[in-house]
Amino acid sequence: MTDRQTLVAGRYLLLDLVGAGGMGRVWLARDEMLHREVAVKEIVPPAWMTPAEQARLRELTLREARSAARIDHPHVVKIYDVVHTGDQPWIVMEYVPSRSLYDIIGRDGPLPPEEVIRIGTAVLEAITAAHSAGVLHRDIKPHNVLIGPGGRVVLTDFGLATFADDGAVTGPGPVVASPHYVAPERAKDGTFTRESDLWSFGATLYAAVEGRSPYARDSAMATLTALATEPPDPFVRAGPLAPVLTGLLRRDPADRLTAPEVARLLRTPSVGRASVPSPPPPPGRRAWKRPVLAGALVLALLGVAAGVFLRDGGEREQAAPVVTSVPPSGTGGGGGGFSPVACPGDAPAGLPTTPQRGADQLRKGWSLLEGWSYFSRDGFRIAVPDGWTYETVGTTICFRDPASPRVLSVDASRNPQGDPVKACREEVSRLRGAGALPGYRQYRLDRVGSLTRAADWEYAYDDPRTGTRMHAMTRWVASGGEGYAYGLLARDLDWPATFATWGMIVSTFSTGI
Repeated sequence: MTDRQTLVAGRYLLLDLVGAGGMGRVWLARDEMLHREVAVKEIVPPAWMTPAEQARLRELTLREARSAARIDHPHVVKIYDVVHTGDQPWIVMEYVPSRSLYDIIGRDGPLPPEEVIRIGTAVLEAITAAHSAGVLHRDIKPHNVLIGPGGRVVLTDFGLATFADDGAVTGPGPVVASPHYVAPERAKDGTFTRESDLWSFGATLYAAVEGRSPYARDSAMATLTALATEPPDPFVRAGPLAPVLTGLLRRDPADRLTAPEVARLLRTPSVGRASVPSPPPPPGRRAWKRPVLAGALVLALLGVAAGVFLRDGGEREQAAPVVTSVPPSGTGGGGGGFSPVACPGDAPAGLPTTPQRGADQLRKGWSLLEGWSYFSRDGFRIAVPDGWTYETVGTTICFRDPASPRVLSVDASRNPQGDPVKACREEVSRLRGAGALPGYRQYRLDRVGSLTRAADWEYAYDDPRTGTRMHAMTRWVASGGEGYAYGLLARDLDWPATFATWGMIVSTFSTGI
């Protein structure tokens, strides 16, 4: 993490971390030349990114700055400067002491329609100014609407913004946004236009006045399914805003209200109140208990199975196990190793769930899954490549690549009080004594420097059944009073490419969900 006293580009003194998310951090800083407070956005590439991907992220950062700098409007955060320290870009912005609309809704509850109309009018002006400058925001949601002193409203975070004349904007592409605020056409095939910004704006107004998004469900997958097949949930508190929400949340972009039409409605005192019938009571939060595979099929039908990055997912959704023949995988007990022997037993020990919050750092083709076992009180999260099957065996959850012998194993039964290096060494002795590691070669077995109680164990061996040379990496870690061992196994000849997979797994594993 950046030191709090860092002087960026010899001018901007970092003071306090005021926000973090996605691939960056925002700092309150002091401009030592002009003696004023500013916000400085630090780009923080995930550890698993390749140098080429990091270069791409820097390019996108500069594009964000260029996009926002084209907009001169009081309801858009101003960009002051872009500086570099080596290859690291920093964006210097206007500092707005504020709370996000998302925080306000979460802490204070839904807002009165009159206040939402005031906020919505300001946000619409910002959107119109952006569109007039040829910029699409592409991530309008309550998180990116700031309410400052005196009620000032500011639209921020043009991190996904793109020029409207960019050919990639209106064509298919990955969805990098919250599923609760993404337009139907974008979820379907990646298409994005000005009308898509307006749909997200409508969903933001809906959340502000109703206290939840128009497709709030118990999981991100259920949200996307409802978005593809159902109308928005009925209004309860919208009152005079109902015609605006109805007009903005239409499925067909051609049928949506335009920005000038919305502006006229928002300026109308009654906003069409008399023409809106009383809505029925809203349904309760609907819990989906569909299996993961069924949900994946729905996503495929939506056209987004391989191209969606999900953020701000819903609550847990239980999955049905897919029983497969799993290659060597972890075992229970107190050891720390990723055992290259078949998972013993067949007792269900806990199941992964659908994509969850925190998936914003995932590359295309990955999902962040949750899991529990008899031994895991608080559960864990870990990234798994899309399409991998899994089964729970004993105390272990095994994820398997259907196209190769790769397998990812998570065991939550390790002794949280044990010494990780000692536990791994004991596992080596046990497995070699049992003849499970012929041709064993150890590459490393040592502590993880950045963690207080963790060890990494990397080794190769000959599979006793097939003779195939295999390569494995295991991390033993104690966290929150629980002990975990998770590891990745692949053919030795595939390991150079597989090691990038390990980087993603390590960077996303967390406990205490």
